[in-house]
Formats: sequence, structure tokens, C-alpha cells
Amino acid sequence: MDKNTLIGFALIGLVLIGFSIYNRPNEEELARIQHYQDSIQNVIQQHAAIEAAESAKKSQNILPDSNSVVFNAAQGSESYVTLKNELVELKLTNKGGRVCQATLAEYNGQDGNPVVLFNEEDTRLNFAFNGKNENILTEDLYFTPLNVSDSTVTMRLYAGNQDQYIDFYYWLPTGRYLVNMTIQAHGMQNFFNAKTDDMNITWYQHARQLEKGFTFEQQFSRLTYKIKDDDTEGLSETSEDNEEPEENINWIAFKNQFFSSVVIANQDFTHVKLNSQPEKEGSGYLKIYEAEMDAFFDPTGKEPTDLQLYYGPNHFKTLQATNDYIGGGDKDPELEDLVYLGWPIIRWINRWFTINLFDWLSGWGLSMGIVLLLLTIIVKIVVYPTTYKSYMSSAKMRVLRPYVEEINKKYPKQEDALKKNQETMALYSRYGVSPMGGCLPMLIQMPIYIAMFNFVPNAIELRGESFLWAKDLSTYDDVIRWDADIWFLGDHLSLFCLLFSLTNILNTWYMMRQQDAMAQQQMPGMKFMMYAMPIMFIFLLNGYSAGLNYYYFISGLIGILIMYVLRKTTDDKKLLAKLEARMEANKNKPRKQSNMAAKLEALQKQLEEQQRIQQQQQQNRKNKR
Repeated sequence: MDKNTLIGFALIGLVLIGFSIYNRPNEEELARIQHYQDSIQNVIQQHAAIEAAESAKKSQNILPDSNSVVFNAAQGSESYVTLKNELVELKLTNKGGRVCQATLAEYNGQDGNPVVLFNEEDTRLNFAFNGKNENILTEDLYFTPLNVSDSTVTMRLYAGNQDQYIDFYYWLPTGRYLVNMTIQAHGMQNFFNAKTDDMNITWYQHARQLEKGFTFEQQFSRLTYKIKDDDTEGLSETSEDNEEPEENINWIAFKNQFFSSVVIANQDFTHVKLNSQPEKEGSGYLKIYEAEMDAFFDPTGKEPTDLQLYYGPNHFKTLQATNDYIGGGDKDPELEDLVYLGWPIIRWINRWFTINLFDWLSGWGLSMGIVLLLLTIIVKIVVYPTTYKSYMSSAKMRVLRPYVEEINKKYPKQEDALKKNQETMALYSRYGVSPMGGCLPMLIQMPIYIAMFNFVPNAIELRGESFLWAKDLSTYDDVIRWDADIWFLGDHLSLFCLLFSLTNILNTWYMMRQQDAMAQQQMPGMKFMMYAMPIMFIFLLNGYSAGLNYYYFISGLIGILIMYVLRKTTDDKKLLAKLEARMEANKNKPRKQSNMAAKLEALQKQLEEQQRIQQQQQQNRKNKR
């Protein structure tokens, strides 16, 4: 960094300090700010007191009176029924007739036990049926379990007598994470209005923190929903957010990084209200999810309400296979959108290239560290043609550098900059070299690198997989830890992240060595930025998964090796001679002028014309005198 740059940074710092001192509030303003904050705090406390009172009132469990059709159902004791297959175990409570706990058999949590997505303290599910004279709210009513087996149960809510009831029928098929739920009324026609055609559903879940890295998991946890015949949307991952979609909704998902709870309506949801609130680190939870929606309901019982519940992993092909078992018409429900793979073109690369390649390599039975290594090598092979083209473009520019220096000496004045650029472009044109030739190949590579950035953090296959010192490739490898949080680093240093950053610094140093001294002198600020970016990666990616940082580390090492081999196998004299021979061969052929050269030439002619007019005007003024 030269002296002028240092002076510039110092002046910027002084301006910022002076501005902060100038804008510092006086004592009166500080008192006003404090009064405002106290007022806000009082409002918050009053709001909390009101909520506490409402919660206490609700906890009294006020029962329907004796005239209610569900008076008997409001009294009872809680009992549980378990449905299970080889993949998932669901605990259902007769209080509300709902699923109150979901445990995944094939995935372990941080404690080494099977993952529990939620228990009865974490979730609520209430169905509201609006009758002529009263409403039925299922949350605090006791159902009667009937026809119980490992895979099926009928939760029956009696209303008045044995001939009037509402059935919640659950069926958990073998080999699926998908539960079929049917709601059907029997003998309830007189309870409802003739025009009744829907019911209201309120769903709440306190999403648990299931992975080691809170910030990283929260970043990939999101309330997601699918608009009918349209795209999948979602609420903010990092701040409180709410939506009231105007369109019909196919499904709503309370999504963690690697697991989701999904409610699917074969007859669509309407009048949907969604809310998501992030939790604080250390609470053991990531988000508070809430959804309220209307669903189809036939009070005559002729047509049942068909819902499906998915409790399982965000695994792309598992979700794709689940689509085949979802009703509601021929339209693809696209549950696989729960696995975020990037923007459309990035998603296309991941969907058709990265996932299939990753699954093929995983099928060999290798460790995930080796799979990522092989995946990185294959990606480097795929993008090698563009890498080689980019390198050769820079090599041609390098061997022509002496000719460019001669042009620089020919036009040392600032006012001749346009002529200098025009002649430089003409030089490149004669030798068939494009200054942008190295940029386009690199831009072609970018979608693949971005695709990997989106794929690796969402690959559930890396969850719990160890490699070298990393115990879990899906989260950070905190080999180095300390007690206090440090700005942007937190309480640890990821070793793979550090190695990736050091590799970038080494690569930058090597690239700088390949440039001549004159080029470095012309862009000292760029040189500083090239060294600063690898250091910034330590702060940006320290909380990211070890698998992603490992991929970038290996990719950087392979990139350095490729550049080293290409540099050693490139003879600058032979390359220059080849360019000279090509120029001689094409000397008598008409050359198509590049767009940039044409623009420079037009600009030069315009500038010369302006100078001619100015000189003419000056001469006219002299003649008048």
C-alpha cells in the first residue's frame, strides 16, 4: 500500500471520528431518548402482563356447560397411542386427537439418541368446527382411540350420543415418513349450517435446535409454503415475519435445517395466516412457527377431508419420492423445494448434476470426506477447459506486456490516455488477443461454485459424518475454542475455515508473483484487497459447515496446483513466437474490429473533433482582437 493510500485511509478515519463527535447527543437529547426507551419498556411489560393473564385464564381449562354437545368429551384423562414403522415413531394423544411427538429412527441427535422433532410441550394443533349454536375446539377435548394398531388408529370425538361423532383417522404406511389423516363427520348434519364447507386449523410449533451451530441452523430454518400451481415461498429466516397469502396453499412446512414437519391439504388451504419468530441462542430452540388456515370440511360426511403429515428429513430424493404418494390431483407438490439449492440456474445444476454425482460417489461406501474430495476433483475436471482458456488469455497478455510498455512510453501524458488505450486495443487486435478473454471463462465457472455453496450446507448425508478432526461435517469443526465471544468469530475457530483462508492467501501471493512489477504498481489498492479478502473469509465462514470449508480448501489447493503446472509448462518465448506467426499469417486478411476498439476509435474521433472546434474558436477570438 503506497503513501497516498495510507493518507486516504487516515483522512477517512478522521472524518468518521469528527462526524461521530459532532453528532453525539447532548444531555437533553440523552434524557429524551432514555424517556422514550422507558416508555417502550413499560408498554412491553404491560403487554406481557396481559398475555400472562390470558394464559392463566386459559390454564383454568373452563369446560363446556352441560348443554354442550361435547360436554362428555371435555372430561377425561389423557392417554397415548403410538404409530411406528422402520423410519418414524409417532406419539398421538387422545387430548385433541393429534400427533404430539415425532421421533426419527434413522437419525441421531447431539445426545446420540434418535432425533425428536418435537414433543407435546413443543407443539399444538387445534381444529375448530363452527356450528349453529356453538363451536367445537378439539385442542382440549378427549377423543376415544379405536381400531388401534402399529400403523393405524381412529380418534373419535363423540358429540351428543354414540351416533354423532367426528373421526380423525391416521394411517402410517410402511417405509414412509408420510402419515395419511382423514377427517369425517357422522350424523352431524343438524349441528352445522347447511352452507358450512370448511373448518379452521391452528398449528403451532416451537422448533428445536437439533444441530450444534445455532446461527448456521437458524439460517437454514424457515417457515415454507407452496402456493397452488405456483412457486414455493417462505418467511424470513433471521427476523420476525408474517404473511397472509391471497392464493390457495398446497402445503405448509415448519422447516429446520435438516428436518421438517409438513401439513399437506389435498383440497387446499385457504385464508392462510403465517408467522415466524426467531429465538435467542441458548434457549434450545430456533423459531416459533405459527399457522392458521381454513380447510375443506363436509358436515354431511359424504366427502372426507384428506390431509397428509410429513415428519422426516429434508433429503432431496426422499422428498421427491414422497411426492408420488400425495393426493390432490396430478400437479406435482414439489416437496423437494424444502431443500434449498439456490436460484433457478444454480438449482438446475444441483438438481441434475451435483446431487446425482454425489449419490453415485456415496454409493461406493466411502467416507464423506473422500466423497467430497472426489467431488471436488471431478468439478475441477469439468471446469478445466474454462480454467485453461482463462490462463492462456492472461499468458498472452503477459507476453505482450513489453509492447504495451512501449505504447505507455509513447503516450506519457494524461491527455493522451485515450490514444494510448486505442493503440493498446489495436495491438491486442493484431495479435488476436482479447483483454476480456480471461473474464468470460471465469464467469462461466461461477454458477458451479455457487451451486456447491448451496448444496453442501443442505446435504443431510454429511450430518453426523466425521472426517479427520471434524466430528460432524454438517457443522463447524471447533478444534480451537475459548470462553468469550469474539466479534464475528464467536467462541471458536474452524480449522478447515482457517486452512481455506490460508490457501487463498497462498494463491494470492502466487498470482501476484506472476504479475510484473509495473502492473502491481498501477493497482496497489487492488493488491491490498486481494490479500484482505482471504482474511475476511475467516470471519464470514467460521460458523459454516466443516464440509463446505473442506470443499473450498481442497478446491483451492487443486487450483494452485493447476496454475503451477500450467505456468511451468508454458514457454513465454514460444507463445510470443506463435502469436507473431499468427499475426503475420493474418496480416493481409481483413480484421473485424472489436466492439471496444470501435468505441475507443469513435470516442477518439469525437474528442479530436471537439479539440478542432475549440482551436478554431480560439483562433476566431484572436482574429477579432
